[in-house]
Amino acid sequence: MATVAPTEQIRASVAAALRGRKRDVAGQAFQLALLATLLVSVGVLIALLWVTIADAMPVLRDRGVDFVTSGTSAIPTRAGVRQGLIGSLILAGFVVVFAIPLGSASAIYLQEYARDTRINRLLIANIRNLAGVPSVVFGILGLIVFAQTMRSVTGPGGGKPGLSYISGGLTIAILVMPIVILVGMEALRAVPPSIREAAYGVGATRWEVVRSHVLPYAAPGMFTGVILAMARAFGETAPLLLVGAITGYFSSPGGRGAADILQGSYTALPTQIFSFATKPAAAWGALTSAAIVVLLIAILAVNAIAILLRNRYERKW
Repeated sequence: MATVAPTEQIRASVAAALRGRKRDVAGQAFQLALLATLLVSVGVLIALLWVTIADAMPVLRDRGVDFVTSGTSAIPTRAGVRQGLIGSLILAGFVVVFAIPLGSASAIYLQEYARDTRINRLLIANIRNLAGVPSVVFGILGLIVFAQTMRSVTGPGGGKPGLSYISGGLTIAILVMPIVILVGMEALRAVPPSIREAAYGVGATRWEVVRSHVLPYAAPGMFTGVILAMARAFGETAPLLLVGAITGYFSSPGGRGAADILQGSYTALPTQIFSFATKPAAAWGALTSAAIVVLLIAILAVNAIAILLRNRYERKW
């Protein structure tokens, strides 16, 4: 009785027949070069993480949760990242409230509703260019528009008009919005046209097609854009420094309402890391590494939530 060869063996036989007996030396060399590039990249990443965690372990082992729950201080043994962590979470809230809904809606409009005109192509090209603009440029934009022009809305900023959570959060939201739009458009473009055609064939309107067929299929890819946006929002430092994030001692009095907090002075975890790194004492180096570890854990936690939501809404057709 003849036996059926496994699929991989059949593919290998067909590939060998197409190539003939000549060895693909150039292809194998290119494959090895790609593998070496991957190993070097992963090796550098592992080395950086190893050094950072090794430097942070004395602080995390000796202080533990106290390092996370302590506020800023000029004394290394008392300094913590509580205010910076809270500030980063508040700034991330602006991304969730503004950048993700507006970016997703813009992606849906540009991909599903907008016509292929010269103006729309120019608009999409500008969005792609904005995704590659240095973050410090967005910091200048936030300083001029949100901190100065809109200072009546952004608030007193703890004695510095306009330099508040609102100006910092809106700046970060504008910074990551092009990423949300572009990744959302790519996710929508990846939906097979047959799904749209089948829905139109049974009499569905465009809104019904987008809502019930296209969006459920594209949701995992759009959540990927959310993950990238949140990771970048958590790690940005330069635009926050331009729009007034405090790098030194930061006092947050209690008893304030939500409006007073949002319109007051603020700090964030990346700016605290920058502050720790600029101090000359050796003890601050370990605090810098410990703060970086806390930042990485916070980014992983936020990304894990987005990944769970992506898997929750993933559909197979």
